[in-house]
Amino acid sequence: MKDDNFLKENNAKHLWHPMGHPGDSLKNPPTIIKGADGVHISDLDGHRVVDAVGGLWCVNLGYSNDVVKDAISKQLYDLPYYSAFAGSTNPTAIEASYAVREFFAEDGMARCFFTSGGSDSVETTLRLARQYHRLRGEPTRTKFLSLKKGYHGTHFGGASVNGNNRFRINYEPLLAGCYHLPSPYTYRNPFNETDPEKLAQLIAQAMEDEIAFQGANTIAAFIMEPIQGAGGVIVPGETFMPLMRDICDRHGILMISDEVITGFGRTGDWTGARHWGVKPDMMSTAKGITSGYFPVGAALMSEKVADVFEKDTTGEAAIFHGYTYSAHPVGAAAVVACLSETLRLDTKTNAAARGTQLYQGVLKLAEKHDIIGDVRGGHGLMTGIEIVSDKAKKTPMDMATMKRIHQTAYDAGAMVRLGMHNILMSPPLTISEDEVNTILSALDAGFSAA
Repeated sequence: MKDDNFLKENNAKHLWHPMGHPGDSLKNPPTIIKGADGVHISDLDGHRVVDAVGGLWCVNLGYSNDVVKDAISKQLYDLPYYSAFAGSTNPTAIEASYAVREFFAEDGMARCFFTSGGSDSVETTLRLARQYHRLRGEPTRTKFLSLKKGYHGTHFGGASVNGNNRFRINYEPLLAGCYHLPSPYTYRNPFNETDPEKLAQLIAQAMEDEIAFQGANTIAAFIMEPIQGAGGVIVPGETFMPLMRDICDRHGILMISDEVITGFGRTGDWTGARHWGVKPDMMSTAKGITSGYFPVGAALMSEKVADVFEKDTTGEAAIFHGYTYSAHPVGAAAVVACLSETLRLDTKTNAAARGTQLYQGVLKLAEKHDIIGDVRGGHGLMTGIEIVSDKAKKTPMDMATMKRIHQTAYDAGAMVRLGMHNILMSPPLTISEDEVNTILSALDAGFSAA
């Protein structure tokens, strides 16, 4: 590797970074993360902090799981790559598919389609949802419903069902036939409703109205995150997802649970849908499937969906969709090892306990700092803090202040993530009580610097 001077000199000069302005990266070079261990990351200057972001909602096992690393390393020597397009497969892909099905059996998932990540997985579920209805003789079912504030990746399909205009406006026109319902966001919603259960009913009524307006026979699927992640860690009332499931069932609409963030224990349960007691028709997964150690995702199908494809006699059920790296043998080896370690460590239990600690700790900080407008979380290791300049008016905090909070927290020992005027946290599920306290102390310092 080149020396530190080379890295600093060339930082952001040749690489465009996701989710940022190229010009800003040149003026304010990104922090260079050089190493990691446990739940800590270290930058080029040797500053070591707790990673309260978990990489990007994904490093569930922390950075030091040698079982997964060794599985990846061994597979590179055994079979570094081969195509999994129809006609060939590999041993680890077969084993990984079995492990994934076993992991999600309680959710009713029966088949998996491996991808390279979350955006790919979402794209796969959307495409297969349309094909499912065509195979059943309902080709008019092509539209999609989703929630505002939702995040479903950045492919054209995912961006089209995304509910945040930051990912849409500069890339329009997007996919036709995508319609958005209000988010179960009690702090800000068009109904001015703060009760989560009442808000759930209002959104359910809006969904029924939209279905009646569009025509149920034109809608293929409804996609939602069980807890909205990038939108600000928006936790719905416990009746919300079951209500959506019931509406989908009554109108013949597939329900897609986007578990890219919420899967694999982050909510305190193995899946977000399971957390709310719902069995979807399809799931999109990624991130925690390999703890971020290798880029893998998986689209999952229920037995109901699988039957339509596998029992088709028209010849139209061939899946002409896929990726060069679908069922990549190295990625598959990472999946097998990661799922085994996830179950062995029972990470969901620690996620529930430490998530409660983090949430309650931030609630105490809200009593001290008036800039905290809303605190969301309490369901596993997903916590969002909405920062405002005027609490009565709920005025979003300016970006200069948000960056000052972020930098001060980093200097004080914790890397957190900014989502506009929200602070988002999703630390590794292996985090300890003391390490959560370090995050809280760093946040306190950040808020004091606002």
